[in-house]
Amino acid sequence: MPAPPSALGAVAPLHAFVAHCIELLGPMGPVRSRRMFGGHGLYVDDLFVGLILNDQLYLKSDAINRSRYLEAGCEPFRYTRTRPDGSTQEAGLSFFQPPEEAMDSPALMQPWARLAMEAALRAANAKTSKASKAPKAPRAPRTPKASKASEARTAPTARPTAKAAKPPKVTKPAKR
Repeated sequence: MPAPPSALGAVAPLHAFVAHCIELLGPMGPVRSRRMFGGHGLYVDDLFVGLILNDQLYLKSDAINRSRYLEAGCEPFRYTRTRPDGSTQEAGLSFFQPPEEAMDSPALMQPWARLAMEAALRAANAKTSKASKAPKAPRAPRTPKASKASEARTAPTARPTAKAAKPPKVTKPAKR
């Protein structure tokens, strides 16, 4: 699959591993990659299904399919985060490495890609149902904050003109 054109119109070369992962997920639908977190996010039909970091593919999971990944011995995505007090903590996201043999062909990847796609669909549906169920609170009217810098940049309001306004013309009905 060719790389997406850059802003300048030139085609940016894809990293070989990213191109391989796009090929593996291709039977699921149109796949695109997007640089993020120092790696790449993988989208199938605009659903976020995978993450590539350090030449390792991680597929989306959720509470419903997490056990399938664990039963197959798949490793979860983990990272170390630093707390405000300076201590570190290992954290993770709902992404798992697919089994090693799944990386060999699109056919072997399909069951795992399907699990990732299902988790992505459930996440997308949960977001839309939360948005439609949540009652919208009435908004208070906004009051503009004026700063000295913005006041200096704003145009002055309407100025009085020297000419007096003319009264509207009144026409008399024509005589018959």
